[in-house]
Amino acid sequence: MESMLSLGRIIMTKGISEKVADNKEFASFITRSLQRHSRGDRGDLSEKDKKGFSLKEGLRIFSMYHYGEERIWIVTETDRSATTVSLLEEY
Repeated sequence: MESMLSLGRIIMTKGISEKVADNKEFASFITRSLQRHSRGDRGDLSEKDKKGFSLKEGLRIFSMYHYGEERIWIVTETDRSATTVSLLEEY
């Protein structure tokens, strides 16, 4: 298993921020998803994509999670300075 990923500054897009403010269950889902992302659990990415996004390669780290019909992207920058949480349509 990969080591814990440094997330840097957490940034939420407008769509995520609005949903978090309006829905405590969704806010908890986002928190759990960020924890999974930091532990190396890439969520609902395909097996091919999961293998392609490795901490050892120094690339942006992508994860995708489903909340009902919504697809949530979490992306950590290559320098690990920031992690952005967005809805699929905002990415």
